[in-house]
Amino acid sequence: MRKYPTFWIGLVVLAFFGLVIIFADQIAPIDPLAQNIVARLKPPTAAHIFGTDELGRDIFSRVVHGARISLPASFFVVIVSSVMGSLLGAAAGFVGGFIDETIMRIADVTLAFPSIVLALAISAFLGPSLNNAILAACIVLWPEYARLMRSQVIVIRSNEYVVAARSLGMREPAILMRYILPNALNPMIIKAALDVGSIILLVSALSFLGLGVTPPAPEWGAMIALGRTKFYQWWLATFPGIAILIVIMACNLMSEGLRDWLDPNY
Repeated sequence: MRKYPTFWIGLVVLAFFGLVIIFADQIAPIDPLAQNIVARLKPPTAAHIFGTDELGRDIFSRVVHGARISLPASFFVVIVSSVMGSLLGAAAGFVGGFIDETIMRIADVTLAFPSIVLALAISAFLGPSLNNAILAACIVLWPEYARLMRSQVIVIRSNEYVVAARSLGMREPAILMRYILPNALNPMIIKAALDVGSIILLVSALSFLGLGVTPPAPEWGAMIALGRTKFYQWWLATFPGIAILIVIMACNLMSEGLRDWLDPNY
């Protein structure tokens, strides 16, 4: 823990948000969807420590329950994208030829567009919903993993121990699973840890623009969007923004710690 403090700091913060997700009903004092017009746009007080929004809903409760939407969605996107991209990239780098050209050209076309622009176009075409935002994020993210895995496989497959295994008669699929993939996973793990924060930001951006989670669901990006026109009611956007900031910083710290931990030259 003394050698890799950034990893443990990030992990502890993410574990804290994991407990918030599990015990959100016990932590939040008020139903996040309950409206109280009499108490609308109240600043932070003892009764509402994060204040209330324009419909009198408790912002603290909405931030707590928003973790149940933003974090699981981001982890799901990273898992699906990393697995799909890694498998396609491994196939492209190991087999080569027509398979490599096909997969990489599809990845190049996807990467030719800025990620937020492509995600906006897909979400706008499919319609605003959390599932469509997740699908758009997966489509945007998988080529990055495919390219990274392909480059790792191309470098590793020419190493001496791979050539020795091939000369001893080991089958190609066995070489891929036993020698190449295990040695190519470290950069993928580091990137996955870093991308959790990026996907939270992407899903929040889609919700902010009205193409992600639809109201009245308590999603952090959608909450920021509600407060963007109310400058004097600063608490509307501040607290969900702080939640996004903390999670992204935790992911970045954990990714940096993983890089140091998994780097054999560190």
